Amino acid sequence: MRAISGLWRWRRNPLRRTTDLVESWLALVALLLILVAAPVLGSLVGSLTQDALQQSARDQHQTRHLVVATVVRKLTASAPAPDPEIATGRDVRSRVVADWTGPDGTARRGPVTTGLRSPHPGDHFALWTDGHGLTVPRPLDSTTATTHAVLAGIGTALVAAGLTEGIRRLVLWRLVRRRYARWDQAWDRAGPDWGRTGTGS
Repeated sequence: MRAISGLWRWRRNPLRRTTDLVESWLALVALLLILVAAPVLGSLVGSLTQDALQQSARDQHQTRHLVVATVVRKLTASAPAPDPEIATGRDVRSRVVADWTGPDGTARRGPVTTGLRSPHPGDHFALWTDGHGLTVPRPLDSTTATTHAVLAGIGTALVAAGLTEGIRRLVLWRLVRRRYARWDQAWDRAGPDWGRTGTGS
C-alpha cells in the first residue's frame, strides 16, 4: 500500500528525484511479485512435485510386495534407526534372522528388522520385498507424498519471496548510495562559497 501511495505522492511533486520514483516503482513491483508470483510459483512446483511423488508411490506399490516372514532367532546387535520417511514414532524395531518366501517362490533367510516388540522363534510378521524376494523399504504412501509436495511448494514460495525482497533491498541500497554520491557532488560545488557574505546574491 505504501508503494502505491508513494507513487501517487511523487507523481507531480516538484521535489521528486528520479531515484524517488524508481524506489516507489521498485517497491510496487516487489510487492506484486511477492503477493502474486511467489504463490503461483510455489503452487506450480508443489503440483509438479505431487505428480512426481504420487507416480513414484504408485511405481513402488507395483514393484514391492508384502510377504509373511517367520522369526528364526533374535539378533543381539541393535537395530538400525528407522527410516524417517516411512516410520512413525511408535515403531519398535528389533533385529532378527527370519525365513520368508519371495513373490517368485524363492526361499530366503537373512537378518531383517521387525516391528515385533519381543520377537520369539516362530513369530510371524510382514516384510516388504522386491520381485526376487530381497528386502526393500516400505513403499511411499500417498499421504507422505502429498506432505512432501506441500512442503516443496511452500518452500519454493518462501524462497521466491525472499529472493525478490533481497533483490529489492540490493537495488535500494544502490539507489541510496547513488543519491548520497550526488549530494556529495552538490556539496562540493557549493562548499567553496559556503559562509561568504553576499554569496548567491
